[in-house]
Amino acid sequence: MVFPRVLAALVASGALLIPQQEELPAPIKVDVDVVNILAAVRDKKGALVSSLSKEDFVITEDGAAQTIKYFSRETDLPLTIGLLVDVSRSQENLIEIEKRAAHEFFTRVLRPKDMAFLISFGSDAELLQDHTGSPRLLQAGLEKLRVGSDPAGPHPGPVPTAHTPRGTVLYDAVYLAATEKLGREVGRKAIVAITDGVDMGSRVKLEEAIEAAHRADTVIYSIYYVDARAYGGFYHPSDSSLKKLSEETGGRVFRVDRKHTLPQIFEELQQEMRSQYALGYTPANGRKGGGFRRIEVRARDKSLKVQARKGYYAAEGG
Repeated sequence: MVFPRVLAALVASGALLIPQQEELPAPIKVDVDVVNILAAVRDKKGALVSSLSKEDFVITEDGAAQTIKYFSRETDLPLTIGLLVDVSRSQENLIEIEKRAAHEFFTRVLRPKDMAFLISFGSDAELLQDHTGSPRLLQAGLEKLRVGSDPAGPHPGPVPTAHTPRGTVLYDAVYLAATEKLGREVGRKAIVAITDGVDMGSRVKLEEAIEAAHRADTVIYSIYYVDARAYGGFYHPSDSSLKKLSEETGGRVFRVDRKHTLPQIFEELQQEMRSQYALGYTPANGRKGGGFRRIEVRARDKSLKVQARKGYYAAEGG
């Protein structure tokens, strides 16, 4: 697959609406030979463990043991968060709750060095607020959240397609956030998607969205939020695609229900982001390219569960 072609098609078709902005300075150079991993660790009861050392971790790549070169605990690396909010018709009754909870989350999680941006997605994806560290600007972006067009309506999307009405372009939104907004960022990067997990009409596939997140070193956290009334009160869409997006990239799925409100989930997410370990290693396999390489990160204490991304794409050339 050729990502630039897909991205060009998405932008050209109007699937992503990005306001004009000033030219950005050149990105900070990083050591591309180092594989960086963010990991969260939990005990048997599900509580976060934040007191481990480098020696407590084991990393393998394609089955071969790796030497951990960099390690930090409760990392203070800059954090860039992309919040993706589903504004399809099925989410209409949830948007006001999402606005308030997201504003509180941004106010509490962002530190002086951190940045965030906001994208809404329904029949298309729209950048409502570009990178900023200002909770005030993010709140202004949240106020722009509006329910998108009904997938069954007469105008399914900006560019008519032969047999695929565009209704909820979840995969497109993840892909564009990873490639367009996070690909050149340094430090910790995360996508937080609030959605019922339904995708209808994306131009990229689930696997392409996951690959884009891997290439951007981005963790995806999914917040599965379903309004049962939108589905007749008895049907719930599957969260299987959200599980794949999150688990492959080192995140997880949070489910909003009667026992876990959206504000509570944002609080859990904030705690997890502030309790991560940053690990880095130079691959023992020094060959460039070679496609996807499978990673396993585990704790020497087998009672602990490590949450980390499942692999990466080796750099080309050389």
